[in-house]
Amino acid sequence: MSRNAKINTLLLLIVAALAVLPLALGLGDDEKEPFTGADAQAETAITEIKPDYEPWFSPLYEPPSGEVESALFALQAALGAGVLAYYFGLRKGRRQGAEIARAEQGPAEQTLTGTAPAQKASAGESTRADAEQV
Repeated sequence: MSRNAKINTLLLLIVAALAVLPLALGLGDDEKEPFTGADAQAETAITEIKPDYEPWFSPLYEPPSGEVESALFALQAALGAGVLAYYFGLRKGRRQGAEIARAEQGPAEQTLTGTAPAQKASAGESTRADAEQV
C-alpha cells in the first residue's frame, strides 16, 4: 500500500469515527433536539439572555419544515463539492495533458524548443545549434 493510500485510509477512518462516535456514545440523549445547528443554539441562548430581542433581518425564504431546510442545505453542500471537484479535476487533467504533450515531443523538437541542450552538454556533445542557443 502506497503512502498516499495509507494517509487516505486513515483520514477516511477519522471522518467515519467523527460521524459514528457521537451516535454510538449517546451524546445529546438528554436534550430535546440533540443535534441542532449552531444557529438554533445561538437563537436559544439569545432569547434566554434578552427575551425582547428583535432580529435586524428576516430570512428571504423560510422553508416549511426542518426536513426541507436540511435537504436544501445538503443540496447546497453537494453543489459546492461538485464545483470544487470539477475545478480540481480540470486542473489535474490539464496538467496531465501538458505532461503527455511534452513526452510525445520527439528529441529533435525538444532541441529546437530548447528543452534538451543540458542533456547534450552533459554528454559532451557540441553542435552549432547548441552554440547558437547559448
